[in-house]
Amino acid sequence: MGHYLSKLSAVPCDQQWSTLYQWIQKDPQVLYHELRHECPVLQLPGVTVVSRFSDCTTVLRQHDIFTVALYKPKQGEYWMAQDDTARHWREKSVMRSILDFEQLPDIRGFVASQAAKVLQEADGSVDVVSGLSRAIPVRLVQDFFGFDGITEEELLNWSFWSQYDAFHNQPFNASDVKDPALVSANRIKGSEEMATYLGALLQRRIADLKAGEQLDDPASRLIKLSLTGALDFDLTRVAQNVGGLLIGTVETTSNTVVNAISELLNRKDIHQQLHQLAQQEDTAEFDHYVFEALRFNPAFPYLFRMCEQQTVLAEGTEFATQVEPGTIVIALVGSAMFDETIFARHDEFLPGRSETNTFHFGYGMHECLGIHIGRVMIPEIVRQIFLLNDVQVDGCIDYKDGPFPEQFDIRWKTESASGYQCRGVEYA
Repeated sequence: MGHYLSKLSAVPCDQQWSTLYQWIQKDPQVLYHELRHECPVLQLPGVTVVSRFSDCTTVLRQHDIFTVALYKPKQGEYWMAQDDTARHWREKSVMRSILDFEQLPDIRGFVASQAAKVLQEADGSVDVVSGLSRAIPVRLVQDFFGFDGITEEELLNWSFWSQYDAFHNQPFNASDVKDPALVSANRIKGSEEMATYLGALLQRRIADLKAGEQLDDPASRLIKLSLTGALDFDLTRVAQNVGGLLIGTVETTSNTVVNAISELLNRKDIHQQLHQLAQQEDTAEFDHYVFEALRFNPAFPYLFRMCEQQTVLAEGTEFATQVEPGTIVIALVGSAMFDETIFARHDEFLPGRSETNTFHFGYGMHECLGIHIGRVMIPEIVRQIFLLNDVQVDGCIDYKDGPFPEQFDIRWKTESASGYQCRGVEYA
């Protein structure tokens, strides 16, 4: 038995998942290798943990067996808390249709100009979290998604507590939360405030549209669709889905951006190459570095599901394990992205790998709605950092006892500020 599995057997039962997750944060690759090779289906009190690519994809693909039932107490009737239902199918399809691919260049340009402005005004140092990774997505929500007449602070607050409660205040991880009830209460309070705001926003948009204004933001597009009565998508559904654009954009992007920057800055041997790539008109090669960095340092090293019917994981192998209904199953996607059977030279940093076998934006039915926006926004924020000269980490990522990065300071040579330019994309 390996080092970590031996240690885990001595940990009190009610602390085993929490302890395992602490090890994932400190020494992931050694632990992942041990799990994949010695115990790819690890049954702990309260949770079953899978670590191989085949089992992780099985869990995330088989939505009839492994569901998102744990989302429902946090997200109510929102379609994301459902699996293969009519509402999920209809509303996710609607939301995909109003997030146009054609706008991606404009979105990337907006992100570039906003990040460039922050860095130009900084005096050789910046807190990535407050200055960029949260601030830029919030401004995108305001400018592109139609959230006007509201402060950044309020939007951040609503997004923060919703993400915290839904994904970090669950039965299997609530023991790591100082006050689970307070987290839920803050999420409920924020949801009520957001509902009030969105109700007023939609009424303003309706009045503007009836007055003949040509509005084309996602909120207005949804209103136009709703008012036709062509499908089951009333204004309550509009409000929930517009709210989902905020909740799904900010903290997820922030965490991902911080992890990518941290991983790349810790690889000093490629700094000069990154600086050169960041200046190219074609951003594709730079983007590959960002997504390979996220393979090593994913924002979400695991995804969770609820087993609804008796099934067998790792079937056909010596590790075949029966899983009972009611079991919380943890898919360690951070480990799956280093599975030797899928990733050639898995332990090497190789930009340009296909993203189709990664889990940066989820997998299966619950793949991120905004995946294509994330694919341009995340690397663009990172790219703007590497346009600077001699960028360095100025301290560790500070989580302030919470689940999300709260502060991450970086610094660079100040003489770069005078000649700093937002390159590679234009914002129209």
